[in-house]
Amino acid sequence: MGRYTETNLNMTDEQLALKESIHEFCKEVLRPASVQLDKIADPEDIIKKGSLLWKTMKKAYELGYHAATIAEEHGGLGFGPLEAHIFLEEMGWASADFAIAIGVASFPFSVAANSMNDELIQNVVKPFVEDKDAKYVGCWAITEPEHGSDSLIVGTNEFADANISFQTTAKLDGDEWVINGQKSSWVSNGIIATHALTFLTIEPSRGMNGGGVAIVPLNLPGVSKGRSLNKLGQRALNQGEFVLDGVRIPQSHMLVQPDMYPMAMHMTLAGANAAMGAIFTGVARAAFEEALDYCKVRIQGGKPLSEHQWIQQKLFEMFRKVEAARALSRTAMIYNHNTLPPAVELSIASKVQCTQTAFEVANDAVQLFGGYGLSKEYTIEKIFRDARASLIEDGCNEVLSLAGARAILNKY
Repeated sequence: MGRYTETNLNMTDEQLALKESIHEFCKEVLRPASVQLDKIADPEDIIKKGSLLWKTMKKAYELGYHAATIAEEHGGLGFGPLEAHIFLEEMGWASADFAIAIGVASFPFSVAANSMNDELIQNVVKPFVEDKDAKYVGCWAITEPEHGSDSLIVGTNEFADANISFQTTAKLDGDEWVINGQKSSWVSNGIIATHALTFLTIEPSRGMNGGGVAIVPLNLPGVSKGRSLNKLGQRALNQGEFVLDGVRIPQSHMLVQPDMYPMAMHMTLAGANAAMGAIFTGVARAAFEEALDYCKVRIQGGKPLSEHQWIQQKLFEMFRKVEAARALSRTAMIYNHNTLPPAVELSIASKVQCTQTAFEVANDAVQLFGGYGLSKEYTIEKIFRDARASLIEDGCNEVLSLAGARAILNKY
């Protein structure tokens, strides 16, 4: 089990058992696979049929982890907010890249499950939750070549500027929506995905407020994909661009239209940022544990590093930051699961704080390892690279902070 004191004294036996079983899967399956895939030079080789990526994803699907947050009535595991936090923290502890890949894989399907659309539930959600072979993989198609974090600042004047909207557009033609546009190389699961939860423009005169959200099957005519992005870190997380050229989807696949889009973006931002906070709490914990173990065995000045007072102070500061990250990220996830509308500023605070913590703790861990911290023989080198990406992905922390500030100003 993870080496930290569980401060929630009200956890049930089932929750404690879940925590232990997830940790074992993460330790025995996800961490080793992530480390091995990180060493593959060409990202196209990572996603080849029969690769370790697919074998690992299949093991996660067999356990139902791909449908962790989908309600039991639809065949999912129905994790509540505490279970979801435990799940995401453990996944992040093992592998930030797999944690995000598996989490995003469910995104289109979990949104469809909440749509109360029988057609989508039967034809899209049901096949996904019953999948044990990772045949169905989702992605979140929001980022574009000219739009990244600016697409997230709902509630600002800029969000209503007619000069700022997604280049990906949807127009109604009879009983179908016709979609045109491009999503950029940063779409997580972009190349391996079968379905995209696609954010797009329906009414450009309303700016980003004129947006919509659609489920787009990526095997339709008019879909073309680029190459997998070759990245610094999180290399087991496939990312890549795709183009939608006259792609037609039925009306039922358009889940959100402009009148509801700002609220949908608000909800998405709250959920995604809370998840990132939980995942990178796990990354921070992993970095701390790597440093703690190393400092106990590395001899300098005739004694283990851990017996030097400056090292002890540094380890305590790392511990303090990890505990604070868990407290905030759990609070954000539990509160916003039970509150409508969610406090988006709380989720953003969780994402910004926990990703910053992960980077700081990983950076300190590399310093404690000394020269060995730069060596690929030690996992901390990978953890450091993975943590660095988190300051940018799912919205860069600087712009997210502005979105959080706007939410605070509007609320108080």
